[in-house]
Amino acid sequence: MWAALRARMREVVWPIIGIAAVSYFAYHAVEGDRGLLSWWRLRHEVETATEVKAELAAERQRLEQRVRLLHPNSLDPDMLDERVRLMLNYAHPGEIVIPTGRIPAPEPAEGTR
Repeated sequence: MWAALRARMREVVWPIIGIAAVSYFAYHAVEGDRGLLSWWRLRHEVETATEVKAELAAERQRLEQRVRLLHPNSLDPDMLDERVRLMLNYAHPGEIVIPTGRIPAPEPAEGTR
């Protein structure tokens, strides 16, 4: 009786070990650190980073253009006027100033009003 039970167990144990090994590797192929879900998550992060990089490159290009306009060798009068008005809270007499709330106005210096 024990010999028959032992032979039967041998027939059952190896398939169970095989199924367990296949299950282990299948689980880690999907859920593991280098599995499919991690790959999809990393791909999404790369796409997001690429979009942010493009936005930052456009912003940098815009700022570089503004800096070029303020360079002493090629000073743009409109850019200079804009910066003076913003930094010094300056306006010509008779101009109507409508605050939009987009750019906080600097505090006026003493004696300018």
